[in-house]
Amino acid sequence: MAESTAAAPRPSPHARRRPRIRRTHIALFVRDPFASCRWYEDVLGMQETARGAEWVFMSFGTKHHDIALIRAPEPHDQGSINLQHYGLEIEGDLDELRRLYAMLLARGVPVVKTTDHKVGIGVYFTDPDGHRFEFFCETVHDDEEGKRIFHEHHAPSIPIDLEPLDD
Repeated sequence: MAESTAAAPRPSPHARRRPRIRRTHIALFVRDPFASCRWYEDVLGMQETARGAEWVFMSFGTKHHDIALIRAPEPHDQGSINLQHYGLEIEGDLDELRRLYAMLLARGVPVVKTTDHKVGIGVYFTDPDGHRFEFFCETVHDDEEGKRIFHEHHAPSIPIDLEPLDD
């Protein structure tokens, strides 16, 4: 039997990159975020950490937010009252987020937006079924300071230009 002398194709650096997730948060579309806020406070013991015209951010007590309650677009049916995005906090710094951003682009993953939340930077993208995810890199590491900033800026989502970083 003859052995092949051709070298196997070398995988791209993006094929090997995998996110290392530290913790997560969830954002839910709801009919009335302010009514939902009361339920999450009463039933789950959560506390409001930030509020905007269309959303309320809730915490179990440690982080700036664990659950975001976001008003669903009108008109809404049961299909639109669901997950808005699933946030995945990465292990690593902003350069690691930029590498993951480059990996998404290299794989043709639809990137929805890149955002400055004043407590971290997010890269939002979708899976093949349209479910939205966020790779999130904390920039404020003190939880009490994060809560203060998040509240002061009303849970900001400021579009930013983020440069992808290739290995």
